[in-house]
Amino acid sequence: MTIKPDTTIEIPDELGAVHFVGIGGSGMSGIARLFLSAGHRVTGSDVRESSNIEALRELGADIVIGHHADNVGDAEALVVTGALWQDNPEYRLALDNGLPVLHRSQALAWLIRRQRLVAVAGAHGKTTSTGMIVTGLLGIDADPSFVNGGVIESLGVSAARGSGELFVVEADESDGSFLLYDTSVALITNVDPDHLDHYGSLEAFEDAFVTFADRASEFVVISSDDVGATRVAARLTHERVITFGEADGATVHVHSIDTNGPVAFSVDVDGETYSTRLRVPGRHNAINAAGAFAVLVGLGFEAAPSLEAISEFGGTERRFELHGVVDRVSVFDDYAHHPTEVAAALSAARTVVGEGRIIAVHQPHLYSRTRLFAQEFADVLEEFADETVVLDVYGAREDPEPGVTGALVADRFTDSSRVAFVADWQEAADHTARISRPGDFVITLGCGDVYRIVPQLLGALETERGVTRE
Repeated sequence: MTIKPDTTIEIPDELGAVHFVGIGGSGMSGIARLFLSAGHRVTGSDVRESSNIEALRELGADIVIGHHADNVGDAEALVVTGALWQDNPEYRLALDNGLPVLHRSQALAWLIRRQRLVAVAGAHGKTTSTGMIVTGLLGIDADPSFVNGGVIESLGVSAARGSGELFVVEADESDGSFLLYDTSVALITNVDPDHLDHYGSLEAFEDAFVTFADRASEFVVISSDDVGATRVAARLTHERVITFGEADGATVHVHSIDTNGPVAFSVDVDGETYSTRLRVPGRHNAINAAGAFAVLVGLGFEAAPSLEAISEFGGTERRFELHGVVDRVSVFDDYAHHPTEVAAALSAARTVVGEGRIIAVHQPHLYSRTRLFAQEFADVLEEFADETVVLDVYGAREDPEPGVTGALVADRFTDSSRVAFVADWQEAADHTARISRPGDFVITLGCGDVYRIVPQLLGALETERGVTRE
């Protein structure tokens, strides 16, 4: 069993020394950074070294590699992530000693209490939309505090404390923890079915979004295009709801989308039309930008400078991130782990690959998601990629399920000649190198540890081509 937020615990008014278990993750490291900036002594542990851990050490955090009860030391509170198992020795010690144990969402809610919170939720698009809002606010000198699920490229960090009144967070709906926040402005990018292992049903999943939106003290921004979002919007009792998207009647209406290279588009709001071109590709990013724009306009900022500032967003880590080029074969990594996200990532790549092909290296995430969406994954991979290599399932917080492997996706392809299930990573890298051609894009896909295969892919390409990377 993994760790869920315990909403019954009493969180002290003051938290002294705080120990983070799993401190290296993008979300946990961002929250730890904020605790450091607020003057707390921060310690932590994780299973391996990372750039996040190195950066936190430079800021003063004391971090060890490996999990052991002794790591807790004299900490006065423990912060955990839902990715931990309940037999973690540091977690067990804290429970036995009566230390407050906070899920990371509770720690963040404690940090941002009494601030004006913009919370971004949705099955996908959260990290990019959060990054766009932060970039836009910085561009118009609003200087927000923020915690994002990924590093914002132009800033080099996933979290920072600003001098302004606004605090922007990527709010996690996967375990219901987005309901813990005292939200002022709620942005819902979509309500695409996901995390049904936690909610149990689509109805319960959508119920949570209705609650999240109606609790916002100022206003709600919600997609006009996503089917699930429109069902949620129809149930809202909130007095101020702003819709965005391509649908007729959207408060912020998106049109004239040009996906040739970095995406360009126009938006209509309050009888005026504004146009821009982003620095990132993909139709989905035009929609994400419209949602961010709707938030800034809803907050009362001027439309034209807000859209101009948002257009400077340059992406986030693990979102169509280029890692290297070998003999004109480009290797990218993307966090996409839901069929809709995979379709968006690959269709965006299609707009910039030119005459080259797209080779997807897909790592299914979670046994339950793979079982539920195997056919959907196969459909989008076969439609949007020219070739696909499927790795085995990254189980994360779940125990293995009999018969659920990457083959479950590969076997559902209509054309079996365009897909290979290869469980061994080196064999997968070698296979990918053999089938690639100059001009191709190789894109790893998944929110597990698939990014770790990138060096093997680049190495296999160098061996196959007999040249070094550019």
